[in-house]
Amino acid sequence: MNGEAKQERLILITNDDGITAPGLLALKRSLNSLGRTEVYAPDRNWSAASRTRTFHKPLRVDPVPLLDGSVGYATSGTPSDCVSLALLGLLDRRPDLIVSGINAGLNLGRDVSYSGTVAAAMEGARSGVPAVAVSYDTLQAPSDDLDYDRAADFLRRLAGFLLDRPPLPPGILLNVNVPYSPGGRTLRTRLTRLGGEAYSNYLVTGKDPHGREYYWITGDPLTGASAGGSGTDIEAIAEGYVSITPIHLDMTEHALLTELRPWEQELDLAA
Repeated sequence: MNGEAKQERLILITNDDGITAPGLLALKRSLNSLGRTEVYAPDRNWSAASRTRTFHKPLRVDPVPLLDGSVGYATSGTPSDCVSLALLGLLDRRPDLIVSGINAGLNLGRDVSYSGTVAAAMEGARSGVPAVAVSYDTLQAPSDDLDYDRAADFLRRLAGFLLDRPPLPPGILLNVNVPYSPGGRTLRTRLTRLGGEAYSNYLVTGKDPHGREYYWITGDPLTGASAGGSGTDIEAIAEGYVSITPIHLDMTEHALLTELRPWEQELDLAA
């Protein structure tokens, strides 16, 4: 493939950690080699925003300088809003690929439903654009070794792989989680299914300086069988593999439809 063809590709980059997040910049630097990159990202952190959308007020979009000297666009909206704004007219054409990340922390198992990172990729898949969400295990990385470049290098390889092949089926996105890999260790890959609960949930209570009670919902990572078992994204990360999980927007349990069909007559309400 010649250089001119590469430049014709358009990659939309977003995240849920905000436009100043180091993972976003590492991702952009890496993907620049594959074509034209455009950044539309929230102006603040929207972690755990899920698919929140803004319909009750106007949104703002402002150009901001990025640390690599390029210009990105900071929006007052959520990660899903960012993708919608770009696709509905702020980009001059439809992107060839949407990449959301690199998220600070993993998005695994059933907990992906909370993720703003994954939600942004879902918005792309909803609109028929190939989309990838990528997260990096910052929890395992020492504070002095938060090297997003390793995850960004893997995403460049995956993005190039996707751009050179027929698009994913409609309604499909890829959820990618990259383990912390010290010492230049080879990053091996597994195609996985979603695990179970990735985190335990518990409530921390206390009192503020004014004597008023507060409640803080938090959790700890779960591992092993309790997190979903063999073949899952959680298992792959625990064993040091990059996990790639295809996620379908169609959440219908098709296998159960026939079994539940008798409910139709039983639930009919006579006039």
